[in-house]
Amino acid sequence: MNIIILPSQEKVEAVAARFVADRVKAEPQLNLGCATGRTMEGIYDRLVRLAGSESLDFSGVSTFNLDEYVGVEPDSEQSYRHYMEKFLFSRVNIRPENTFIPSGTAADPEAEAAAFEREITGRGGIGLQLLGLGNNGHIGFNEPLSSFASRTRVVPLAPHTREQNAGNFGGNPDNVPTTAITMGVGTILETREALLIVTGAHKAEILARVVEGPIASRVTATALQLHPNCHVLVDEDAAAQLEMSGFIRGSAVHHPLWKNYLNG
Repeated sequence: MNIIILPSQEKVEAVAARFVADRVKAEPQLNLGCATGRTMEGIYDRLVRLAGSESLDFSGVSTFNLDEYVGVEPDSEQSYRHYMEKFLFSRVNIRPENTFIPSGTAADPEAEAAAFEREITGRGGIGLQLLGLGNNGHIGFNEPLSSFASRTRVVPLAPHTREQNAGNFGGNPDNVPTTAITMGVGTILETREALLIVTGAHKAEILARVVEGPIASRVTATALQLHPNCHVLVDEDAAAQLEMSGFIRGSAVHHPLWKNYLNG
């Protein structure tokens, strides 16, 4: 893991957007794995601004979202399809037919999950996967005890996750769907490059467990320690409990890739 500690959430968002933009420029046909959440909103907003100021072309980019709620209509404000349209797709020149998100209203969710996995494979795999970190250590909707070999599938959502996401459902966890379709941990580990973005003091404990703790399915995101090309962007608040923060800072300064972003 390449861990980069930045001064603030705003700096994390700026560097993440710059990183994605550079990858799109370098690979116009990039298969980009997308995530959702409040931190991603800031990243997508900055990416849209970069697209305008630098004529960044998304016409050849294909996107694959991590997950979607089962039972939620695509045009519902609670769906991740709606989220992506609002914060990214409608604001850049990406082709609608190149945006892939599992359908939460498919007649057969398991078949939908399998078809999504085949789509990823058929298009050559994901080049860059954006990831957030759940409070219980999940990535995508891969809750604790998910198999590290798992593929895109239907999963039950933990009560903690439903509570965490209740704000989008009128504040009531009971309104949050009980299941979702998610990329599997194995699917995520096969991406060519992964970018995990973590901000805020409330993520400090779980971040420390993810990057410094033992690899264990109880904290799903520890699987990223096995990824050959995973970058982790964190702000000072999220990094507060990292025991190896001094080593991490020193390593980043001399990293052949990240030193350019730190000095930029």
